[in-house]
Amino acid sequence: MERRHRIRRIANFVNLSTPLGLLISVAGGARRTDGPNGLILAYGYRFAFPVAGAFTVGNVVLTKHPDGYLTDRLLEHEGRHATQWAWCAGLPMLPLYLLSLAVSMLICGDQAAYNPFERLAGLEDGGYPRKSPWWRRNRTLPEGIIKGE
Repeated sequence: MERRHRIRRIANFVNLSTPLGLLISVAGGARRTDGPNGLILAYGYRFAFPVAGAFTVGNVVLTKHPDGYLTDRLLEHEGRHATQWAWCAGLPMLPLYLLSLAVSMLICGDQAAYNPFERLAGLEDGGYPRKSPWWRRNRTLPEGIIKGE
C-alpha cells in the first residue's frame, strides 16, 4: 500500500469516519472484505438509503450489490471520496456533502452533476451524467419565435 493510502487510512480512523462506516456496514448487514489502497469493501448493504450504487464513509465503501460490482473505475471514484473524508476531518463531510447535494439539485435537478464532491471524485468514474444548469437548457419556444431574436 502506498504511503498516501496509509496516511488516509490512519486519518479516517482517527477522525472517526471509518469507525462510523464500519458501524453502518454492520447495521446494514454488509459483508466486509479488504479492498485495494486501504479501502474496506462492504457488499450486500440492505438499506435503501442512500440511493446510490455505492457510497463511502471514511475508508468503507458500501454497496447493496454482490461481490464484483465495484469495478476499477468505481473504486477509484470511491477512493477519492475516502480522501475527501480525510481532508474534511471526518464527520464535517456529512453536512458539507448534503449541502453540496442540495445546491446541485437547485442548479440542475441532479444530486451529483454540480456537487463539487462528486465532480472532484470524477462524475464519469462514479457513473453520473453531466447535466447543464436549468437556465442553460434548450427550452421550447412558442411557434414563430426564432431563437436569438
